[in-house]
Amino acid sequence: MLKSYLHKNLIEAGLDEAGRGCLAGPVFAAAVILLPDFSHPELDDSKKLTENSREKLRIIIESEALQFAVASCNQTEIDSMNILRASLLAMHRAISKLKISPEHLLIDGNRFNPYPGIPHTTIIKGDAKYMSIAAASILAKTYRDGYMRDLHKEFPCYGWESNKGYPTSKHRLAISQFGVTKHHRKTFTLLPRQFSLKLD
Repeated sequence: MLKSYLHKNLIEAGLDEAGRGCLAGPVFAAAVILLPDFSHPELDDSKKLTENSREKLRIIIESEALQFAVASCNQTEIDSMNILRASLLAMHRAISKLKISPEHLLIDGNRFNPYPGIPHTTIIKGDAKYMSIAAASILAKTYRDGYMRDLHKEFPCYGWESNKGYPTSKHRLAISQFGVTKHHRKTFTLLPRQFSLKLD
């Protein structure tokens, strides 16, 4: 059973990101402020849900959340500062887009750069413990998936409509055959040596 809040009398925003392990595309982050009495029986960590369930919950979250925001860091930024820093920057960007200023932040994971003026708590596997973080995980995931589906129309050979930029065999085979695009993260291991050997 997901918890509604950590501090009952504070306006809390849950934060999570999506796309850290991908070979291509941005990393997305979402910040969500839910009403204290919000609840939905299917709300859960986005990784535990089907794509269809995530899309349905996205509509519910966006219509019933007190406030939400989604932001990203692109592949150029990821390559320039590393994926962890880019993920945290995307979270900061999402917070800055909120029209209601939260009084406390619930962060999925164990790393975060303090946001000026707002205390935070990092929670390992927080997307499976708190509703606001679970909601943020769903928004970050669905927004990023939609972005990658759109990129697939321009670069159909990489299978981004299904792998969303993650390092699947099909994705890496396409990289070996067609090369990298401007959307690939050049600092990532796009073709591990063992994969290259299998192609020879």
